[in-house]
Amino acid sequence: MKEKRTRVNGRWIPVSDKGEKSYPQNQNRLKIKKGQEPWRDDLENARDLSRGEIESYGFLLAWFENWRLAQKEAPTMDSARKFWRAQVVTKKREDWQLKRWAEAFRGYERWLSFCEKNEKSALSLEERVQAAVWQVGARRGLALATRRTYERWVMRYSSWAGSAQAMLKTETATAWLTHLVQVDQLAYSTQKQALNAVVFFLREVCGQEEIELAVRLKKTKRRQPTVLSFGEILKIVAKLEGRYRTMAELQYGSGLRVSELASLRVKDVDFERRMMTIRGGKGDRDRTTVLPATLLPMLEEAKSLARGMWEKDREASRPGVALSPSLERKMPKAGERWEWFWLFPSLAESVDPDSGIQRRHHLHPNAYGQAVTRAAREAGIEKRVTSHCLRHSFATHLLENGTDMRTLQELLGHEDVKTTEIYTHVAQDVGGTGVKSPLDRLVERC
Repeated sequence: MKEKRTRVNGRWIPVSDKGEKSYPQNQNRLKIKKGQEPWRDDLENARDLSRGEIESYGFLLAWFENWRLAQKEAPTMDSARKFWRAQVVTKKREDWQLKRWAEAFRGYERWLSFCEKNEKSALSLEERVQAAVWQVGARRGLALATRRTYERWVMRYSSWAGSAQAMLKTETATAWLTHLVQVDQLAYSTQKQALNAVVFFLREVCGQEEIELAVRLKKTKRRQPTVLSFGEILKIVAKLEGRYRTMAELQYGSGLRVSELASLRVKDVDFERRMMTIRGGKGDRDRTTVLPATLLPMLEEAKSLARGMWEKDREASRPGVALSPSLERKMPKAGERWEWFWLFPSLAESVDPDSGIQRRHHLHPNAYGQAVTRAAREAGIEKRVTSHCLRHSFATHLLENGTDMRTLQELLGHEDVKTTEIYTHVAQDVGGTGVKSPLDRLVERC
């Protein structure tokens, strides 16, 4: 089954089945738990409504609330009218249903008016928490991925706590983190993510100075990485087309993380010296890595496609690509220059969550990752394959070929060599894997 493709500058390049995602969009989709909607208590305590009316109104408003959050609409009557046109009247309804649901929205309008007069927020607790973490994180200069991670964890925490007052108590935070450790049994690194997110929320967002969380994180064993053989990599690559194939070969040939691969800029690829510079990798560290000579023709083609998109953007006077805030201040026009353009740009524009500017971002890592996973499935690979497996395979194969641990650590961008040492457990003829099974020796003697 061939991938869907789209035509750009006279050439066909693949996109995912659901269309190529633009980047970056906020991926933390909200869904409020039943009973925690901001209007729920007022509706349940209404004295002028029967129990049947309360249940009917609650059903409609919960339906509207989840639609509103999915569409990123504000809690207003304009949003309610859009919902009515998009969800309610698109199907044949009974007259009594339409009448009761119209009454529900009239009550919702009165509730919105009450909130406005009494300076009460009509947003859900999850929405307020999400907006606060995002704004403070942006002000503190946190990376986009870090902000999204903190958002996701603090939203889960708010759902657990149930109220803003409960969220501020260290006892609630301790109970939630203990639940994650003991009941959900998350990995140690995931536990630390949740802990850091809660501390950031209490300290930076809520302004608490002294935070004592009496929770003990539980260390878990590091899992062995999935490594692909040369034959399996060839099978996967054969199922990919266009720039997805180029990206897969580049990730395996250079050992890049998927975020580093997607965000490569033209200036960071040195064709003559056959080197790449990774800017702002994990831990905001820069490093250099190898550029496979066999990929130069494919990268030239990718560069040509990117050049065509850049020229169209310049002809249309579109905003330049995103830069870090410090670079934006120092070189305000750098984002419009060719050398700063993405090597793998997105086909569609999207809104920058920091500046609110609609511009062209790089290819969404999920679109590429889904293509690799789909290709592995079609190739019949009987392993759990993600795009990160190509990075694992790069490290393992280099180790098997005699690359020393220090060099490998530099190429991968690991802060601690202990992280790199995990590949000694999966590399053939390195460490314990070099032992020959006694059964094989027995068969050879016979």
